[in-house]
Order: sequence, then structure tokens, then C-alpha cells
Amino acid sequence: MNSALLAASTAGYTTPPLWRILTKSGYFIGLSAAIGATVTYATTVRPALRAPAGADGDAAVLHRRMARYLAWSGVVLLVTGYLQLAGRVARAGKGMPFSDALAPDRIWHFLRAPAAKGAWIAQGTIYAVQNVLLILTAVILAALFAPAARRRLDALALTALPLALATTLIAAVPAAKPKNTDSVLDLAFDQVHIVSGTVWLGGLAVLLALAGTRGRLGATTAGLLWADLWRRFSLVAMVCVGAVVLSGIWLGWRHVGAIDQLWTTGYGLALLLKLLLVLGLVAAGAVNQFWLMPRIAQARRADDTSSLLHLTLRHFPKVVWAEVALGLGVLGVVPFLTGSARSEAHSAQAASSASVFAAGAALALALAVSLIATAKASDALARRQPVVVS
Repeated sequence: MNSALLAASTAGYTTPPLWRILTKSGYFIGLSAAIGATVTYATTVRPALRAPAGADGDAAVLHRRMARYLAWSGVVLLVTGYLQLAGRVARAGKGMPFSDALAPDRIWHFLRAPAAKGAWIAQGTIYAVQNVLLILTAVILAALFAPAARRRLDALALTALPLALATTLIAAVPAAKPKNTDSVLDLAFDQVHIVSGTVWLGGLAVLLALAGTRGRLGATTAGLLWADLWRRFSLVAMVCVGAVVLSGIWLGWRHVGAIDQLWTTGYGLALLLKLLLVLGLVAAGAVNQFWLMPRIAQARRADDTSSLLHLTLRHFPKVVWAEVALGLGVLGVVPFLTGSARSEAHSAQAASSASVFAAGAALALALAVSLIATAKASDALARRQPVVVS
């Protein structure tokens, strides 16, 4: 994105400084690494590695790669979390240079600041708890660098999972009483958006890293194992897509008052770019559901190990590479979503009503129906579509 063009598009928009862009994007990369990796391990990798018979060698290879990935995700979370905390310090009060905010004594002073008038808890205390959880998550994951700890991969990964989720969820705890129901829903939907997005993007990155082991996997067993991996993650991704879309609709409505604000305000331009990137992700997911998954299922039923291996470890990772690139683009845009298009355009602030909630319920129902229809259509294609491998 051309930041100068974005800043000039409206006088009410302020382009974030470079350090803010890097720290915020980096923080969400760290969350994606930790949350995405632990959730994907629990829902996809762990059950898939236990399922296939005769693939013990393949399972061992993926087990080792998964352990190393989780260990590095802990390091990434720790570094990006520290930089994000320093960014909070730099923006607090009257602000200070980011280089000064990196100092431990400045951070400690920020965390120990007293509660604001009318607050039930100091904001610094909430951030302190959040970062304690972050450190615990990072330490548990980084322990997997030790060969002895890798034998306890299940225990460590499943312990880190709720801690990683709590790292972001604790940020939704308000320091003062929320003004109204809409404020509570903003916090809730924001966390739904973050968690579902990090599981989706982080999970794609995990499977892409695991697919890099294909040269060490068995020619006859790897296809079956990876068919199961892709099938399981496709279900997880579909749930995440639904949650991202539903929460995004609420957050978009709260910040954008009219369609034309998407190209007449700085916030709107950033949101429009994000929407285009997410649509690209959804389109790539549609390719998986309607083209690759049916062919994989067909090859699996036909016991065509050659086609199965080619589809699961050649074709599928190519699409996932594109998804990961688009996902990084989304995270790169997130720091530009500052303020509100409604404020820039001086339009009325959004306020919920019975009709708004009724429309939201209808949209949620329609979304659920469409996702179920997508899964059924993919299954139908799998039953009749011939395998074509190029």
C-alpha cells in the first residue's frame, strides 16, 4: 500500500509510523505462529498422525518437524510480544520515541501505572497479566528445542494452546465499565476475528512447513496421511472463514457508515484492500474445496497412491503458498486500520437495534447454510469427479 496516497486521501486519517506498522503486524504474526500452530496440532496434525496404519516413519518425520515449528513459534511470539508491548509504551500518555520505549524500566513503569479514574483495574495490570501469559506460552513452546522435551510434544502443545488463546483474550478485558452493549460486542467480535484469523493463517503456515518434508516421506503412505491432514484442516478453515466473515461484518458496520466511505476515507481504503486480500484467500479456499479435495477423495477411494501423493504434496502446497502470501498481506494492512471511516466522514456513529440484531441473525444463518452447502457440494464432486493430475 502507498502510505502517502493513503494519508492524503482524507485529512482525518493519520498514517501510522513505521515502527507501529512493524510491531503490530509482527505481533499478529507471532499470535498466528503460536495460536495457529497449537490449534492446528490439536485439531489436525495430532489426530492425523495417529490414524494411518503403516506410516510410522512418516509420522515420526512430521512429529519432529512439528516440534521444531512449535519451538520457533515460541521464540517469534516472545520477540514480537516484547516489541508490541514497547509500542504500547510509546503510544501511552504524551508518547515517546519507540527506541526509548524499548527500555525495560520504561516498560516496568508503564505496567505499574495506577488505574485511571473510574476504572476497576489499571490498564497496565491487564497488560502485565497478558504478557505473563505470553512469556509462559513462549517458554513452554521453546522447550521443544530440547530433544527430551519432544517426547512430551502432546503435553507441551496442549498446555500451550489455552495459554496462547488467553494471551489475546485477556486484552478484551475492559479496564472500566463498557459504555453500552455495543462496546461489549465490539470487544467480543474483535477477539473472534483475531482468534479465527490467526488459526486460519497460522494453520496454513504450519501445514506448508510440514509439507517441506515430502522428500523424506514414503511414496506409498504419505499420500494417505496428507489426504487426512488436508481434510481435517479444511474443516477447521471453513469454521474460521465463517467466524472471520461474521465478526468482520459487525466490525465493518461499526466503522464504516456508507459504501462510498471505502474509497473516500483512509480507514476505508485500508479496509477495502484488506477485503480484497481476504476475498483472494476465500477464492483459494474454494479451489481447495471444489477442485483439490474432490480429486484427493477420489484418488483415495481408488487407491491411486501416485495421484494421491501428487495432489496432496505437489498441487495442494502450491495453492497454500498463495494463501500464505495473501495472509501476510492482510497482516501488513491491519496497522493501517486506525480510527474509523465514520469519524473521518463525520457521519453518525453506529448504534445497534432490534432490526440490526435480526439482520445479523439472518446473515449468520445464511452463512452457516452456505458453508454446509459448500461441504456437501465438495463431497458430491468427490463422488463423481474423475482424478485429473497435470
